[in-house]
Amino acid sequence: MRNQCTRWTAVVIAWTCLARSALAQSEPAADATPAEFGAQARAIYRVVACAGNDALLPNIDAATVAAYCDGLQAAIEKYRANYTVKAESYIAALRPDGLPTTVIYPFGGGDLISALTTYPDATEVTTISLELSGDPRRIAEVDRKQLAASLRQLRGGLAGLLMWNDSKSVTLSKQQRGELPGELSYFMVGLALHGYEPVGLRYFTIRLDGTLHYLTNEEITTADHATAKQLKKNWTPPDFSPAFANAELTFKKVGAGPDAPLRVHRHVAWNLDNDHLPKDAPLLKHLALKGPVSTMTKAASYLLWRDAFSNIRDYLLANMVFMISDSTGIPGQYVQPAGFIQDTYGTFEGSFLGASRTHNDAFRKLWKSNPHRDLPFRYGYLDSSRQFHLLITRRPSAAP
Repeated sequence: MRNQCTRWTAVVIAWTCLARSALAQSEPAADATPAEFGAQARAIYRVVACAGNDALLPNIDAATVAAYCDGLQAAIEKYRANYTVKAESYIAALRPDGLPTTVIYPFGGGDLISALTTYPDATEVTTISLELSGDPRRIAEVDRKQLAASLRQLRGGLAGLLMWNDSKSVTLSKQQRGELPGELSYFMVGLALHGYEPVGLRYFTIRLDGTLHYLTNEEITTADHATAKQLKKNWTPPDFSPAFANAELTFKKVGAGPDAPLRVHRHVAWNLDNDHLPKDAPLLKHLALKGPVSTMTKAASYLLWRDAFSNIRDYLLANMVFMISDSTGIPGQYVQPAGFIQDTYGTFEGSFLGASRTHNDAFRKLWKSNPHRDLPFRYGYLDSSRQFHLLITRRPSAAP
């Protein structure tokens, strides 16, 4: 077990090895009750997403929240009117009927907004990125000065997402410090923008067989002595416990009754390069348990073009039915042998960031070989000439 623990120190289950070594060796007790943070989730939703009818917590300064919400609500309405409505209707015409409602979004950061825009019928969404979800408990203790500073930082990060439809990695990294949980706050804004509200919030680790273990209050208390490690050397290190890496958020439509079906969003904090995601990784086992999936990616630094990320790429090729992406999706060299067809939209003349010449040439040929289809909105990166583009990768049976 010592070698297994050393192997995973760089990833989220490091805490499992260091603070809960028994987790990897045995099943948790059958009567273990997961810690529930639904009340904290709704309190965060009320403050950072400016939504919901819950009263502000006693420690929350109403004037500070009102000033923040004046700017955020205007930005949300502008985004919804200028982007969401347009993108939703366009993408809806590209999706065939009968797609899996389980969605995997690698390199997804805090971008639940785009996941729900791209797949509005999703019943389960899993985002995966280097960022940890965050500690929801601090909302009950933050003072006025801390709240103002945290909301100012959050508002700056949300500006990029609501203006350009993606977030810079360095911005997301910085959100891992402060009195408000950055990733979780982004998710709350995504729910509000699409007319959803949070119901429950739990945190989990992934067992070696890929199944989930939901953390108990006792386990979370035990982990409080430690601070989570960043999942990339040049990332801003988190300032909260490693227990709050992976989150499961349940949500429903605003105004839906208590018996309304719940949807699930899980965020997994994991470095997806092959060094941290070997073929026997618990995360890959967990994803494989889901069966056929719909997928997406965008603004992903062309990582799926690289051999260093071949394991997550191979998982997608083996399990996805349909993928929507910008040019940071999977190049034809890999999708064609796996039996996929690619349809192009907009214009692509080169990668936004420096990337493989071979894949650039192949994508240019792909776009030229397809009929031109206008794309009236940005989906992830622009191309090298600052033009909109979008790529569908699909099984032949999943015709648009």
